[in-house]
Amino acid sequence: MADPRRRRHRYAYGPYTGGPDPLAPPFDIREAVDQIGRDVMEGSSPRQALQELMRRGLENRTGLDELTRQVWERRRDLQRDNNVDGTLQEVRELLERAMTAEKESLRNEDSDDARFREMQLDALPNDTGGAVRELNEYDWRSSEARQAYEEIKDLLGREMLDQRFQGMKEALESMGQNASSEALERIREMLDDLNALLAEHAQGNDTTEQFAEFMAKHGEHFPENPRNTEELVDLLAARAAAAQRMLNSMSAEQRAELMELSQQAFGDPRLAESLQQLDAQLQGMRPGEDWEGSGRFRGDNPMGMGEATRAMEELGQLDSLAEQLSQSYPGARMEDIDLDALTEALGPQAAVDAKTLADLERELQRQGLFERTPDGSLMLSPKALRRLGQSVLRDVADRIGGRQGERETRRAGAAGDATGATRPWAFGDTEAWSVPRTLLNAQLRRAGGDTRTLDVSDVEITETEQRTRAAVTLLVDTSWSMVAEGRWVPMKRTALALHQLISTRFRGDDLSIITFGRHAQTVQLGELVGLEGVYAQGTNLHHALLLARQRLARQPDAMPVVLVVTDGEPTAHLEPDGEAWFDYPPAPETIRATIDGIDRLTGMDAQFTFFVLGDDPRLAQFMDRVARRCGGRVVNPSLDGLGAEVVADYLAKRRS
Repeated sequence: MADPRRRRHRYAYGPYTGGPDPLAPPFDIREAVDQIGRDVMEGSSPRQALQELMRRGLENRTGLDELTRQVWERRRDLQRDNNVDGTLQEVRELLERAMTAEKESLRNEDSDDARFREMQLDALPNDTGGAVRELNEYDWRSSEARQAYEEIKDLLGREMLDQRFQGMKEALESMGQNASSEALERIREMLDDLNALLAEHAQGNDTTEQFAEFMAKHGEHFPENPRNTEELVDLLAARAAAAQRMLNSMSAEQRAELMELSQQAFGDPRLAESLQQLDAQLQGMRPGEDWEGSGRFRGDNPMGMGEATRAMEELGQLDSLAEQLSQSYPGARMEDIDLDALTEALGPQAAVDAKTLADLERELQRQGLFERTPDGSLMLSPKALRRLGQSVLRDVADRIGGRQGERETRRAGAAGDATGATRPWAFGDTEAWSVPRTLLNAQLRRAGGDTRTLDVSDVEITETEQRTRAAVTLLVDTSWSMVAEGRWVPMKRTALALHQLISTRFRGDDLSIITFGRHAQTVQLGELVGLEGVYAQGTNLHHALLLARQRLARQPDAMPVVLVVTDGEPTAHLEPDGEAWFDYPPAPETIRATIDGIDRLTGMDAQFTFFVLGDDPRLAQFMDRVARRCGGRVVNPSLDGLGAEVVADYLAKRRS
């Protein structure tokens, strides 16, 4: 029988709640490189592409745009649901209670003094602040009324202190409705000492000892435990600025009323005077704080002065977070984002997402995916281009489908092409086995009485000969129509895929990329990937053919291959003086120069393929005639299929 105690142990499994999930999959560098590469190919700089990646985020990871939206939504809710006149409303309610109780008491008295007091009450100012001030010397007949009036003074004092000092309101409330005169005196003494400390610090004097004495004496009012006077000033200035913004958010009448009431705090104007002195010093020492801002609260939930000030602080923190998340200021870094503030505002998952993005940015830079050009700008490094090329080539391979490709190993392409002959295997041979010859040898040996199933002596391998090198020139049209018609990125992806294939599987082959618009130029892959579209008229295929011939002439031992990607007829050619001649429709001189370039390459036994984009009948007719003249092919691919067609064409030529 099983031990019943063992049945008491039950286990439940659920989502990890102790912070970032330690078993969560790491961020995918390849996905990040793909996104950055796509944006760069569309014309963004690498820096802009990286920023865009941070803004969008990755799969299952919130980006900065979404975090910013959540911050602004939190800010909107805070303003929509609350208002800042809670203290005024509470004072008005207490004053109304005092007046009602006092008048009720006076109505029950039949005396001239009672009638005189009624006249005093009727003559009070209409504004709450003025009425509270006038009643400061009033001799209350009703104990209930006197108690309500005293609550007004205590409330004002607690709220004013709550604006500046965390936890002081709760400490005063714990003393009862009326704080002891001894406690109030200690608060006034703290304010005097604080103002004296700040005055010394503002004059540039060393306040190390004075600060230590102040904290030893009054440290219970500062649970944040500042370490020096500067930190104390930072703490107090942020709160004082928030209190000022709270006042700025009120109407002029509300603001005047509250300032009038503040003189009645605890029935002694010295508290208000000390706080005003403190605010003046802090504003002088921290002018960079936001003392002029405001926030429009329009909700139904009234907040006290301290609560409203904290709401203003939160608004300031949310504004600061939104700026950090925007990363739009000079020198912005993901490390600038205050993860603690983000956790407080949006919860722990938001901080995890932001930290993941920061880690991703750091990892991309650590792995050397960006490098600086001589002018100081960023560009994709060769390593990044290889990663991007791998991704593009995978996509292209998927589109090729049933076409036979090369084996995806480092040795593929190195052994050469099969000759049809075989020979016995020898130690060190890496060529493929000839399965028919190997099985035949084993069968013949068994017919002779040998019982072994397969022996190393049976193995024969396929003999190969060294593959012919290919010199490939990829001529890509960079005229404005390629940009305008959405052919810019497919053209770049095609170059990436072809470059990746040749550099990894056919290392003996040579690839040169030549762009042609008004002029032509030979470019590196990184230059092409980051190339921006420029509005310039001209499709100078003639110039590109000249550069291709120069490149191929330097490699007489290689099979010359010319691949042309274009979406327009030749409309420009190079004059003897090096200037480009443009005309549309194409001038006869341009056509003759282009055909001459084709003929010269044909004389070098170059194999041509023309990839014609779009459905321009004039272009199709021209390319058909050119292809017949040079014995080449014309392919009219879709934009999505351009890369697959170019790669498949190269492989076909390579096999032939």
